[in-house]
Amino acid sequence: MQTVPGLTGVHYLGEYNVSYNMNFRNTVVGGLSGIDYDALHNEYYLISDDRSDNNPARFYTAKIFFTPAGIDSMNFTGVQNMLQPNGSVYPNKKQDRLHTPDPEDIRYNAANGMLVWSSEGERIVRAKDTVLEDPSINLIATNGKYVGSFPLPSNMHMHATEQGPRQNGVFEGLSFADDYKTLFVSVEEPLYEDGPRAELTDNNAFIRILKFNTKTKKNTAQYAYKLEPVAHAPDPATGFKVNGVPDILSIGNNKLLVIERSFSTGRAACTIKVFITDYSQATDISNQTLKGNQNFIPVSKKLLMNMDDLGIYIDNIEGVCFGPLLPNGHKTLLFISDNNFSEIQKTQLMLFELIE
Repeated sequence: MQTVPGLTGVHYLGEYNVSYNMNFRNTVVGGLSGIDYDALHNEYYLISDDRSDNNPARFYTAKIFFTPAGIDSMNFTGVQNMLQPNGSVYPNKKQDRLHTPDPEDIRYNAANGMLVWSSEGERIVRAKDTVLEDPSINLIATNGKYVGSFPLPSNMHMHATEQGPRQNGVFEGLSFADDYKTLFVSVEEPLYEDGPRAELTDNNAFIRILKFNTKTKKNTAQYAYKLEPVAHAPDPATGFKVNGVPDILSIGNNKLLVIERSFSTGRAACTIKVFITDYSQATDISNQTLKGNQNFIPVSKKLLMNMDDLGIYIDNIEGVCFGPLLPNGHKTLLFISDNNFSEIQKTQLMLFELIE
């Protein structure tokens, strides 16, 4: 697996946009929220966050073609449904709202040829309408067949009380590390007991990055990661705003790339920041809550890139992976945005050269 522990910078090479509502093998291509690269077969895996509304929950395979100037073209090569343990496709919320997935990320394990994907589950708490569906980390074969899952630590279960994960703020990021012996899983927003969501000023908003042993499937550690404030005030002031972590990527030597995505009502674009983090000195907070707690060390972080500095429109970036080597031998990063199946958003692929 690729590593770049000496990463010092990035160079933007270009973007490519997938057509809105493109049809591929009788499915609607959209909501692409995770991407990974199988270097041996030069093939990409892309997961859709379609909650089985347009078509049953699925992932795609694709070929992406590059030139020295950037991305030339993209060809989708296959589509597979992620299957439940009983072999059936996942239902939508009208069919079975207690078992409707919310797919977010996908990673390919080159050591065993299998895939892992994450679901955020659901948390709806109303007097006459309560749905509590736990997030999940699922193992599947490349044909979509269910293989197994990672047991959840106790603090990752959904509750009707303000405890555990928030709705739509759970398992967004996945990354293998240590030659596929480790799987890291990031939580998008703070757990209730860890404190508030990110605001316009620094308010000590911490998310968790979970470490799993891929052989035993046990959660062996949890680390705190401090979020930046929301980048822009919403318009109107009472409008929606968020900053969270949509994906992570191991670069070796106890380091992860962490993406922060900030969005505020009144702005079409997102603010995307990418940080180099180091967890080697971080406290294992598995048995701690963070609200009002100062007795822990979070992962260190250093800004690698703020995509606002590119001076171009940046959409809802949700996934990142390594790409192929360039003719000069340099490694690449490929980002993808989730268009939320909206005609006013883009499915945007963005390519960067890595500088070591």
